[in-house]
Amino acid sequence: MKIKAATLYKAKGDFIFEEVELQEPKANEVLIKIVASGVCHTDSVVREQFIPVPLPAVLGHEGAGIVEKVGANVTTVQPGDHVALSFSSCGHCENCLSGHPSSCDHLNDFNFGGIMNDGSKRIHKHDIEFSTFFGQSSFATYAVSHERNVVKIDKDVDLRLMAPLGCGIQTGSGTVLNKLRPEFGSTIAVYGAGAVGLSAIMAAKIVGCSTIIAVDIHDDRLELAKELGATHVINGSKVDTVAEVRSITGRGTHYAVDSTGVPAVTRQALNGLRSMGTLAVVGATGDLTINVQEELMGEGKSMIGVIEGDAVPQTFIPKLVQFYKEGKFPFDKLINFYQFEELEKAFEDSKTGKTIKPVVVMPE
Repeated sequence: MKIKAATLYKAKGDFIFEEVELQEPKANEVLIKIVASGVCHTDSVVREQFIPVPLPAVLGHEGAGIVEKVGANVTTVQPGDHVALSFSSCGHCENCLSGHPSSCDHLNDFNFGGIMNDGSKRIHKHDIEFSTFFGQSSFATYAVSHERNVVKIDKDVDLRLMAPLGCGIQTGSGTVLNKLRPEFGSTIAVYGAGAVGLSAIMAAKIVGCSTIIAVDIHDDRLELAKELGATHVINGSKVDTVAEVRSITGRGTHYAVDSTGVPAVTRQALNGLRSMGTLAVVGATGDLTINVQEELMGEGKSMIGVIEGDAVPQTFIPKLVQFYKEGKFPFDKLINFYQFEELEKAFEDSKTGKTIKPVVVMPE
């Protein structure tokens, strides 16, 4: 079928809105009419080829839409269902079978390798094959995705708002709720008050952390962090962040989340921990040099990488929707909407910090 997509042909290139051909869904796959798609930092780092997804490609990995058609063997959704799309996994490896699909053995192949679960590419224009991103490629009017990527959403919520749940918001909240699991009354610092970091802050409030510190360099984001649950805020461009964290907590925090992808900030987050504290790194971060004895092992600290909030999307995303309905997880305050043709502006506003979570809305 013919669809409209934002195609990317070269690193750091412009998106080109053009008509391409999308193949019909195969067995275990779903065709979705995309209503909206979040714009995520991961899209940016792929566009820049920091993460080298094969080009040309159709990016977008926070899609939400309405099921149009299902392939053979699909049992969890049917035409007309509202859905959010998340990451791709195989469902058969040890990590998938033990409830950790975000650490699937084939995660890089299926999400960043440009292929669907069967190894094929589904988007074409004449003799050009476009890579699929995260098993969905949601910067398009339609997408084909494996049933494992698809999460059914209640119809009584704004479907456009649901798009970012598939990656960024799931990552921040899931890192706290699924992986760190902070004890009631414990302390946590969140570095970076973007969509991922603010989602972590809202999750920390839900579980009852007594001290929730937001660290960023934008005062407006820090103000929003306080509104969403932060008990303290630190502008890292104005003070010694580690000294300030220790001043607030006495010994450092029990937990920290670094969503910035900036190595120097990751090191601050590590040094802001108390002994036996745990740092979760969720941003795409480059090389980092630390003194392992002094900064990690000598105080019994842990530094872990967390992918997609260690979530099972089909069970976790509905919980986030329920928290949202109950007023406990007001992630809608992060979102600004753009028309699909304003995709470049959405990327630019995200880069400059004007918008925390851009969501592009597809034409009717």
